[in-house]
Amino acid sequence: MMKLAVGPVLYLWERTDALSFYESLCEAPVDIVYLGEVVCSKRRVLERDDWPDVARMLTQAGKEVVISTLALLEAESELATLARQIDGAPRLFEANDYAAVEYGAGRPFVAGPHLNVYNTSTLNLLARQGARRWVAPVELPLDTVAKLAATRPPGLEIEMFAYGRLPLAFSARCFTARSHNLAKDDCGFICGSYPDGLTLYSREEQPFLTLNGIQTQSASVQNLHPHVSSLRAAGVDVLRLSPHSLGFIDVVRAFDEAVNTMGATEFPEPYLPGGYCDGYLGGAAGIARAAHERGSRAPP
Repeated sequence: MMKLAVGPVLYLWERTDALSFYESLCEAPVDIVYLGEVVCSKRRVLERDDWPDVARMLTQAGKEVVISTLALLEAESELATLARQIDGAPRLFEANDYAAVEYGAGRPFVAGPHLNVYNTSTLNLLARQGARRWVAPVELPLDTVAKLAATRPPGLEIEMFAYGRLPLAFSARCFTARSHNLAKDDCGFICGSYPDGLTLYSREEQPFLTLNGIQTQSASVQNLHPHVSSLRAAGVDVLRLSPHSLGFIDVVRAFDEAVNTMGATEFPEPYLPGGYCDGYLGGAAGIARAAHERGSRAPP
C-alpha cells in the first residue's frame, strides 16, 4: 500500500502556527511525519524541548516520526546539533547531507532529497550504511526512478516529492535578508514574514522563483496528484507532501483519495501565484505543466 508522508516545514512559522499544524496532522490521513529544521540553523521557533513533545504526540496518534537534519552544514555548532538529533531520533533520521550519513552510519535512516543519488551503486552504498528509505532528488524523471526502483537494494523504500514548492538549491548567503538590505547575521528573521517564501517575478511579471532564506525554490508548486497511478506502477512506495500555510489538510485528503481509489479525484485550486507544475516527472523543465495542459481534472 502506498503511504503518504508530510515533509519537514521548510519555512519560518510562528510557534503557535507550527504547533497547531502538527496537532492537525494527528487526525489527518498521513502515515509519516518529518520533523526538524532543514533550511537554516538560526531558526528556532520550536525550542529543543518542543520537538520531543511533538514527536510523542504524533507517535501516539499512530504516525511514524522521522527527524530531519540540515541540508547545508557550515559550522561546528551545526555538527554538534546534527549529532544530538541523530542520537535522539526515536527510530529514523533523515540525512540531508553526507555528514549525517557518515555520523549515523549503521543506524537506520532516510536518504533525503538533498543527497546526490542518481544510480544503483550509490543506493547500494547508502543501504549498506543503514538507509531504509530513499527520497529521490526532485529533478529525476519518473523513468529513471522506475529503473532504480527495479534494481534497488532489498528492503529499501522509495519516496518522491509529490507536492510543494520544489527545493532547488542552497547557498551560504541569505537571499531573503539581502532582499531587505539586511546582513545574514543580523537578519531579524525577516523570512518569518513570508510563510510560504518570497516569490520572485520575471520582467514579464511571471512567477519564477521563491526565496526562502538560504534556499531557492520554484515559484510553482509541484503537484503529482494526477500521476498517482503512474508513480505506483513505477515502484514508488511513499509520496511526500511538503507543508504550506493554507489549505494543506485539503491537499492531504485529495492525495489520500487518489491513493485509495486508484483514480483521478478533484484537487484544490492553487492559492500560490506560481500555480502547479509537474515537468520534471516527464524529463522536461520543472516549470512545465504537462499533465494539466492535457486536460487533467486537477486545475491548471
